[in-house]
Amino acid sequence: MARILITSGPTRQYIDPVRFLSNASSGRMGCSLAAAAIQAGHDVIIISGPVEIEYPPQAQVEYVVTTDEMLQAAEKLFPLCHGVIGVAAPCDYKPQHTATSKISKTGHPISLLLMETPDIIATLGSKKTPRQWAVGFALETDDPRFRALRKMETKNCDLMVLNSPSAIYSHQNEVEVFNSRGKILAQLRGPKTELGQQIFNLIEKHLIRNPDFQ
Repeated sequence: MARILITSGPTRQYIDPVRFLSNASSGRMGCSLAAAAIQAGHDVIIISGPVEIEYPPQAQVEYVVTTDEMLQAAEKLFPLCHGVIGVAAPCDYKPQHTATSKISKTGHPISLLLMETPDIIATLGSKKTPRQWAVGFALETDDPRFRALRKMETKNCDLMVLNSPSAIYSHQNEVEVFNSRGKILAQLRGPKTELGQQIFNLIEKHLIRNPDFQ
């Protein structure tokens, strides 16, 4: 039995007390992967941004809002786990300054200076032990395979799942799963509930049951 950390859903970066930057990640794929892992007899810890779905009650769930909060929670919990599945879609940018009161209309344009947020899976990947594994998710619009493989290398992941852009806030998804040597292990398409099970089967076969990680 493995203890698995899953990051799921979006994060939010506030511009002022009522407005924020985010994306349309629903958390459905994270929920599906968690359900598959629990069904296989594993312990699951989920770190989730704001979502409207309900995660499996057997999972331990910690809710966060910002990317920094998700990273802080992940760094605390990852040492207790055998591996991490980074299916969350953290907001990649945050305003350099967050207004303390609501920004009112003036009839004139405003400018936002954005800064990159920390990369959660890259941070965990750089700290994992030889017996820990990491699975990353990539969503790309240009040169998707090249960028996904590049991310797998820079984030020190053992598997990379390449998403279709159509997956955002959808019940359907289309993915390719790569191993660390760049080989396509599977090309999958269908409801996220089914894909979560199929992706987790690959994780269990190539990572959880792999003697290199035991």
